Amino acid sequence: MALRPDLAIIADAVPSSARVLDVGCGDGELMEALRAKGVDARGLEIDPANVTAAIARGQSVVQGDANRDLADYPDDAFDYAILSQTLQTTERPDRVVDELLRIAPRAFVSFPNFAHWRVRLDLLWGGRMPVTRLLPVAWYETPNIHHVTVSDFRDLLRAKGIGVKAAWYLSGDKPTSAAAATWRAEHAIFLIGRA
Repeated sequence: MALRPDLAIIADAVPSSARVLDVGCGDGELMEALRAKGVDARGLEIDPANVTAAIARGQSVVQGDANRDLADYPDDAFDYAILSQTLQTTERPDRVVDELLRIAPRAFVSFPNFAHWRVRLDLLWGGRMPVTRLLPVAWYETPNIHHVTVSDFRDLLRAKGIGVKAAWYLSGDKPTSAAAATWRAEHAIFLIGRA
């Protein structure tokens, strides 16, 4: 089974000997791909069903909440932290980013871009929060509590003095350029690191 496009990008970018914490690891699909290439991957997941599924895949996962439980990990315990499609569901994304870069010098963060042109168009013409392929549920049932955009995330990093080591943008499942990514990219993946 092929990885979701953002996970495939992350899996390709993580070096084979790295120690990784996948925060919000879901059913362990990314961890399985990372372990296949020799990565020491661990996971933190809030959903008990996903924890069970990841463990059934042979992955090392603990149940926990990124909003509170990242504080229990020691400084520099990992080479990379991964937060894929989870940032927008956290209570305080700014604090979660700080925790990621405390426990690892580099972190992959991916999120749906709420400034994508289809989202903007739905708001402009329909006056309603959109339902899209990456945002597949109505506003009242979504786990997304922060509507982050590419520009918002870059501003947060700049304000915190966090460097962008690399960035990838997807339109559909295909890569798109950084030019006008704020409105063209449905999904953004950043590799960030301490300055």
